[in-house]
Amino acid sequence: MAKQSYQVFDISLSRRTQVSPSLVRFTFTGPEVSRMATYAPDQRIKLFFPTGSVGLEALFACVEGEPDDWYAAYRAMPDDLRPPMRTYTIRELRAEQGEVDVEFVLHGDNGPASRWAMHARPGERLAMTAPTNDVKNAGVGYEWKPPRGVKRILVVADETALPAAAGILEELAVRADRPQVEALIEVPLGGDVQALPASAKVSWLPRDATPGCAHGERLLRAVRDIDLRAEVAHLGGKPEVVEAHDEPGDELLWEAATVDDGAPFYAWIAAESKVALGIRRYLVNECGLPKRYVSSMGYWREGKVLG
Repeated sequence: MAKQSYQVFDISLSRRTQVSPSLVRFTFTGPEVSRMATYAPDQRIKLFFPTGSVGLEALFACVEGEPDDWYAAYRAMPDDLRPPMRTYTIRELRAEQGEVDVEFVLHGDNGPASRWAMHARPGERLAMTAPTNDVKNAGVGYEWKPPRGVKRILVVADETALPAAAGILEELAVRADRPQVEALIEVPLGGDVQALPASAKVSWLPRDATPGCAHGERLLRAVRDIDLRAEVAHLGGKPEVVEAHDEPGDELLWEAATVDDGAPFYAWIAAESKVALGIRRYLVNECGLPKRYVSSMGYWREGKVLG
């Protein structure tokens, strides 16, 4: 069996940094963090959390016996020994220092991840799956793949995708052929606004500025205020439609763009699943953008435990 590009790492919390009222950064260290790799600002990882009755010892023992198929080993664990798993994004990897940062949204004591985040202190142990630098990664675990010659980029994110969006804007800021970049970021509170590269036009959309505002409502309104006529005018062809069968049902929306390097426009959308779908529908059905120009990811689904 070919070696997997992801492996399970034994990590411990080194420090926690309060980035904003709703966002906290956790810095982890571990004996093999120097072997981690990240290939894009939205590089996905998995974190495994101990609970009151379930620790991590059985997980480490299980995957050690199946090093080339950690997921199968995890799924084969008895229910009473299998720790909860959640998906996050690497905010920054400093492999040479053996440190990796992951940012969490604080949203109450309503799930194993958010519960851990509220109470975690330095020294606590977690498990993480992440890419390794000794296996070539062929685009696995991320969707940020902008065309090389793109002229205009739209980034749309809620707070769960803010760490990835911030990394994207930082990456774009140092490109020699910097495109026109607009970012719409919805957050819970005005205090969650943070400094991002000035090279992008960033619109912060705190929900507390509009009492009674539903999650994603400000994002949907802001996207509708963007003028995309120039990008659509020269495309021609038959307009596409996001049909009812394109909806993800109980699954999270996950539709990646498939543009070539000559595409003039690229949209990266990550938010609550129905919000991301609504924005995708607007861009495709009403604006006339081809589906292949738009990456739309549901990072979570309203009504289900977030963390």
